[in-house]
Formats: sequence, structure tokens, C-alpha cells
Amino acid sequence: MEIEHVLPELRKPMKRAQVSLPRWLVRPLVKRMPVPKSSAVRVRAAKAGSVRLRIYEPVGARSGAGLLWIHGGGLLFGDARQDETLCLSTAERLGIVILSANYRFAPEHPFPAAHEDVLTAWRWFLQHATGLGVESARIAVGGESAGAGLAAALAQRIHDDGRTQPCAQWLFAPMLDDRTAAHRDLDAREHFVWNNRQNREAWSGYLGAPAGSAEVPPYSVPARRLDLTGLPPAYLTWTDLELFADEDSAYADALRAAGVPVTTDVVPGGVHGFENWANDTPVARELIERAQAWLRSATAAP
Repeated sequence: MEIEHVLPELRKPMKRAQVSLPRWLVRPLVKRMPVPKSSAVRVRAAKAGSVRLRIYEPVGARSGAGLLWIHGGGLLFGDARQDETLCLSTAERLGIVILSANYRFAPEHPFPAAHEDVLTAWRWFLQHATGLGVESARIAVGGESAGAGLAAALAQRIHDDGRTQPCAQWLFAPMLDDRTAAHRDLDAREHFVWNNRQNREAWSGYLGAPAGSAEVPPYSVPARRLDLTGLPPAYLTWTDLELFADEDSAYADALRAAGVPVTTDVVPGGVHGFENWANDTPVARELIERAQAWLRSATAAP
């Protein structure tokens, strides 16, 4: 892929975002990264069993809504701290309480480890909603990249459990379909930030089997689910240059076909995860503002 296709404002920060180190080196680096501060949002740690949580609580008025946020990292690495800018901004602007969940990584902990961890976080949020000033019926689930894929699968699991449902899905460049990784012809395109060889390592480690296998466990691969009826309204954003573009578009179409309200936001010339690693660029700020406006409406009191 040629860099000339990328928006000029993203080219320089993209060089810092390229994931070229092995996962065992990336993991400690992410945990040590500096995080921004905000006088408008109180941040604290909590635990749901063995699952580490990061809670963002507006100091001022609260809307009564909540968001369970799940970080990205290809199912191989990452930390709730990496999304501090987005979580602080969203908590402050929307008056929303955010619970950001850490989870176990593949390949050491294959499916269902990460799925069960975010399900534990969801149940903890419901149990503590009243104390956090949150109405349980107004909690959305969301995430970025692998985290967005986990959020999509979580919405499916919660739907089937039949208890309190998320009011919305807020999905940034979701990693949804292991079958993409099985298409080795995509390797030659060398997608920026996250390419198909990395994708294959991630999915194979998470599934404990080759990506694209004939059978996968329920809730492991969101795009493999046949019946999407009854899932919560969804916001999906991705870029036209990234590896996940086709699978994200297909999932949005499948949700619509199932009667789920869907809003899509495709950013031309963007690169996977740019709203995170280039969050101070105009294109990222504009995307976040559009996404937050949608979330504000989706979590509003009836």
C-alpha cells in the first residue's frame, strides 16, 4: 500500500503507530505509556474478580448513562490506559460513566478467556450501576479494533442470555471475521498499522486453531453469527484503507438486514486506529465528535 493514499495529516503519526515489535515487547510498553489527566473526570481502578477495571466518573453532572469500553490490541496485547484520551473526553462531554475493561490475551489465553473477562466486566457494571449513578438500561458497549470485536460478540452473548441488554454498540474499526486472515492474497497489500499476517497470528492464537477453520465456537467470531435479530443499535466506523473495511461493511449490512438500526462512518484516507494514535489531528477530532454525538443520542433517557 502506498503512503500517498493516506491523509497527509496522518502520515507522520502513523510511523510511530506501526506495530512491528513482538507481542512480548509491546505488552510492557503499553502499560508504561503516559496518560493524560483531566480535572473534570475522576479515574480509579477496581476489580471484578480477577478482571482489572478502569472507571471514569464525571466530576460534574452525570447523564445517567454508562459505557463499557474494551481496548484494542489484536487480542494479543493492550491496556485500558491506551484509550485514556477518548474515555476522558467522552466522560466529560457526555456526562457518562465509563468502565474500561482489561482482559486476558491470546495465545496464552485463547477463547473464551477474553470473552468471559468482558462478560464479567459487564455483569459487574450492572451490579454497581446504581452506586455509580447509572441507569442499567442506558449502558452501551463499545471498543476499538479487537476490543470492538469483543464488544460485538458480547452484545450477541447478552442478547442470548436474555437479561438487561446494552442500549447501543459503539464500534471503532471492529475486528470481526477470522476468515479475512485466511485470505493470504491480502498479505501482499501490507496494510498500514495492522496487516493480514498480524491478523492471522491474532485470530489463530485466539481461536486455538487456524483462522478460517470450518467451525468456530459461538461468540468467538462475531461475523460468523447467522441471526443478528434483536441486537442493539450500532455505530460502526472504519477507514477505506484498512484491512477490516470489507468485513466491517459486511457486518453493518447484515445488521441492517436483521432490522438493527445502524449508522456507519467511513473515513477516506484514514488508517486503522487513527482516532487513537493520531487523536490530536483534525480528522480524528471530527470523527470523535460525530461518534460522541451518536452515543449521546443512543444513551439518552427515553
